[in-house]
Amino acid sequence: MVIGRLADGMLRGVDRVTSGVTGRISETFFEPSLRLGVTGLSGAGKTVFITSLVANLLDRGRMGRMGAVASGRIEAAFLQPQPDDTLPRFDYERHLAALTGPDPHWPEGTRQISQLRLSFRIRPGGLLAGLRAARILHVDIIDYPGEWLLDLVLLDKSYADWSREVLARMEQRAFASEALAQIMAADPGAPHDEALARHLTESFTAYLVAARAAGLPDITPGRFLLPGDLAGSPVLSFVPLPQMGGRGSLAREMARRYDAYKRQVIQPFFRDHFARIDRQVVLADLLGAIHAGPEAVDRLGATLTELLAAFRPGRNAWLTRLLGGKRVERLLFAATKADHLHHSQHARLTALMTALLRQSKDRADFAGARTQAMALAALRATVEEQHERHGETLDCVRGRLLDTGRQAAFYAGELPEDPMHLIGPARDGAARWLDADYQIMRFAPAALARKPGDGLPHIRLDAAAEFLLGDWLE
Repeated sequence: MVIGRLADGMLRGVDRVTSGVTGRISETFFEPSLRLGVTGLSGAGKTVFITSLVANLLDRGRMGRMGAVASGRIEAAFLQPQPDDTLPRFDYERHLAALTGPDPHWPEGTRQISQLRLSFRIRPGGLLAGLRAARILHVDIIDYPGEWLLDLVLLDKSYADWSREVLARMEQRAFASEALAQIMAADPGAPHDEALARHLTESFTAYLVAARAAGLPDITPGRFLLPGDLAGSPVLSFVPLPQMGGRGSLAREMARRYDAYKRQVIQPFFRDHFARIDRQVVLADLLGAIHAGPEAVDRLGATLTELLAAFRPGRNAWLTRLLGGKRVERLLFAATKADHLHHSQHARLTALMTALLRQSKDRADFAGARTQAMALAALRATVEEQHERHGETLDCVRGRLLDTGRQAAFYAGELPEDPMHLIGPARDGAARWLDADYQIMRFAPAALARKPGDGLPHIRLDAAAEFLLGDWLE
């Protein structure tokens, strides 16, 4: 235990000690490692992000914005066995084959935590470069579902607080009417009935599935959507109720299970995995939220703000105790699918993501952590075109449609120069956008013809990698 504490608290580069014939230490001061957490809210394209990031760090012809690439200091990059033997390996090769094969298609989304180790041989710089050997640096990419990240905000909420917030939102959503009616018909003070609890949970889970399909990010508890081996267990069988009850009541049992969920499901994940993350990427489908309407944009902004605040040490008592005061050093919030817009609008998409985070970011500086918002496309699936319509020149993108496979040009609509033109109506509870009709189209990956040394085509993935890893690779 002493070795474990030293390894995790003092020497981030030493992740494990192996005993063999020679009794060697597998990682030393000379081969430090950095743990990069990558997650995404629903439909953000996290698996594609990781696959393209790794492909472009192995073949760096498209990564010119990375200082270590531009200077030629990366002599080699290669995949190695991951350090955590109990975690599944991120299936990089299968996902890359899906994106680059003869029939390109999007890979399956993440349903569990996984890991991949990417190692770099870095040429030393400075006046004494010729006297020093190349260094080996490891980047351990930790992939986990966005639904699990959303549970982070529950750690500082009581069952009563969570119930009040969830029921208030359900009242405003037509698709929640059936689940809400069943919950409100239940008597919180009646004796607990397991059959009723399961029935209510099934209905509430169906509501969460519908909320995710509608582009709404407030889908806690996240494990209800990805239960794994916990499916059907009491820890995943509770619902929000409007009132508390006495001993042995339905409401008291729901509250007990909610607390058990935080204690037995959320806390172990963040203690065992999240506490060791040095830097974090949160991907969000902001364009999808805009298309879904003002409520989706409002909820996305509120969710990002809650996550941003929860990352700050000291704000969340549960998280502070779990992480032992450790802070994430750099945090990137990325609006994905920028290739669905002409490049002339990318700055506006970035400005909108920045504005959604502004209130929380202004309140605190994360005790020294660096944050950044960015618009990117991990895999570019479109090309840009201009078309004339009614005497007006439209900046369009062209790609292969996901549902039909045919080529089509698409104009998504123009994002406002001032982000508050979208954020204002969203926060005011507008039912729809009054002065614009924002469209969205689903594109399939394009067939690729890569030159030797080139990774996958992207938009600003090199800038994202520079922010997350640039100083580490110096």
